[in-house]
Amino acid sequence: MSKPLQPVMTAAYYAQSVISFGVALGSVALGIVFLPIDPWLRAFLAVAVLYTVTSAFGLAKCVRDRQEVVSVSSRVDQARLDKLLSEHDPYKVDGL
Repeated sequence: MSKPLQPVMTAAYYAQSVISFGVALGSVALGIVFLPIDPWLRAFLAVAVLYTVTSAFGLAKCVRDRQEVVSVSSRVDQARLDKLLSEHDPYKVDGL
């Protein structure tokens, strides 16, 4: 039985993701810092960005956990099917 292919995260992909996240967050932070607005409004925007980032991490974790549950249940179903197929003898005659 062959194992299903799992996507492999390379170091380059990981680095690109981290750098992209850093650039995006840094750009928004600089934009908020240099906006010509009242400090209270600037603080509100900063907190809103932080809330958005933490919510995105939470959502990503939920999606990952859901995907793992589906993957585990799929592997259990596959194991049951493999067991049934290994025990099945098409040449066996019942009652003899």
